[in-house]
Amino acid sequence: MKLAIASDHAGLALKASLVDHLRAKGHDVDDLGPHAADSVDYPSFAVPVAQGVASGRFDRGILICGTGMGMSIAANKVRGVRAALCTSELVARMSRAHNDANVLCLGERITGGGLALAIADAFVDGPFEGGRHQRRVDLIHTIETTGGC
Repeated sequence: MKLAIASDHAGLALKASLVDHLRAKGHDVDDLGPHAADSVDYPSFAVPVAQGVASGRFDRGILICGTGMGMSIAANKVRGVRAALCTSELVARMSRAHNDANVLCLGERITGGGLALAIADAFVDGPFEGGRHQRRVDLIHTIETTGGC
């Protein structure tokens, strides 16, 4: 799977761990930064990942900041992105199965490293169930394009 990953300064260590983990599992991972611990603005890193996923350049994206909330808000501004802030494997699995989430958001200050790896695996490996859930995802697309259901 082709993945894009980025963080802000508060998610740098977890991002490095995830990149190594996902590459070891055979995924093609593009690290879109940052690559230093200097303070940066999370939207500057969330948007390129979100745009890459929305355009089809990447299959899925992963974004990390201190809590995951800022990245989630910024990524969800990009049409075609369904970013999910996940704090457990169950939430990650359900975000894929029922919502066809395509960007995972994590908080380095909230989620421990081992759990974050398990959440990422559940998200990356999780299939979308389709069926009745597809109708709901289609309604989200309607909101994006027309402003309402």
